[in-house]
Amino acid sequence: MLRIISTTADGLDEREFREGEPVSEGAWCRLTGPTASELRSVSEITGAPLDFLQAALDMEEPSRIEVEEDHMLIITNVPKFDDGSSFGYDTIPLAVIISKGHVITVCLEENEVMADFDSIHHLFFDTRKRTRFLLQILYKCAVLFLKDLRIMNRRTDEIEQDLRRSMKNKELFLLLDLQKALTYFTVSLRSNRNVVERLMRLFSNTSVHHMVKLREDDEELLEDVRIEFDQAIEMVQMHGEVLASMMDAFASVISNNLNIVMKFLTSVTIVMAIPTMVASFFGMNVQIPWQQDTVGFIYVMIVALFLTISVGLIFWKKKMF
Repeated sequence: MLRIISTTADGLDEREFREGEPVSEGAWCRLTGPTASELRSVSEITGAPLDFLQAALDMEEPSRIEVEEDHMLIITNVPKFDDGSSFGYDTIPLAVIISKGHVITVCLEENEVMADFDSIHHLFFDTRKRTRFLLQILYKCAVLFLKDLRIMNRRTDEIEQDLRRSMKNKELFLLLDLQKALTYFTVSLRSNRNVVERLMRLFSNTSVHHMVKLREDDEELLEDVRIEFDQAIEMVQMHGEVLASMMDAFASVISNNLNIVMKFLTSVTIVMAIPTMVASFFGMNVQIPWQQDTVGFIYVMIVALFLTISVGLIFWKKKMF
């Protein structure tokens, strides 16, 4: 889908693209799950290289910056909730292409980063200010990572409480999903942070000032972007270490609980075997005590009961139960 979004004096003009319609300078071309014809149309309108537009269509595309003539490609990975997992997050590449007169974004799916750039929030961004618009997208991406990390942290606490009351593997599998998501986040955040550092160096390069130029009011926003990504990296590293330690600890707890149960069952088995052993001795086809006594059965039962209670008390004192 291709939408053309422009900031005007009256607000935000948003419409679906139709072949043959002009696209004003300063417009934002928003491509979501684009078709080949939409990519060609945007390439013809803006002059952006087709390989720039197709870069974000690869799910494994890493974050990076490329500059070619009058166009700059910035690819960043943004978080998304993975419906295919019981509780898992993944990342998806988002491409931002800056040209002389347009801003182009390309993504395979709708995502939360782009959700706030709509007519409701039009006062907070301006498609004509390309550099600031790019920084706002990066800032929103960093904030979204922090939001999802806080959700993961709360979910980890919930799973921990369940694990304290359970001996099943379900909770460990949930922790494994979270650990996998944190691994994806770690790789994406580090590459995104490298993109921000490269962007800071490009802003000081006069050869690209015709495409992006850092104004004084944008410097603070750029610093905020860097700080947010640094904070997200620290959080994901901390959560990853805590999660790994928690999985090891609870795996040990489950193993220890299993040992306790097996010890209890073994002790019960030994105690319950004593009456059987006594009955076996007195059931032999040889001369045995009380063989002719009419109350011999009672004597045998008393002996079996005495031995059973004695062994049970010994095991209890040794905390085998």
